[in-house]
Amino acid sequence: MKNLGQMMKQAQAMQTKMAEMQDKLADLEVSGQAGGGMVKATLNGKSELRGLKIDPALVDPNDVEVLEDLVIAAVNDAKVKVEATVAEEMQKVTGGLSLPPGMKLPF
Repeated sequence: MKNLGQMMKQAQAMQTKMAEMQDKLADLEVSGQAGGGMVKATLNGKSELRGLKIDPALVDPNDVEVLEDLVIAAVNDAKVKVEATVAEEMQKVTGGLSLPPGMKLPF
């Protein structure tokens, strides 16, 4: 029974740490860029787009496709960085506990 009680305490501690991490990730901002920094996208730790900066030199009504491609690339770059940061933070919270494929905590 001692082991069960200890497991429950560990589970509660992990739950508290997960809640703290969720708050931290909501405040986290990660930026990605494309076109040599001419397009910058900023996402929070939940992968929500928080900002988009576009160099005015890229705005060409006759060539919108290039701008669209750069925006997508910048957002994807930021998303990769967010995922890496979240994975790193999860390692800290779970103590390296391996989660099954497809299981993403805390989201």
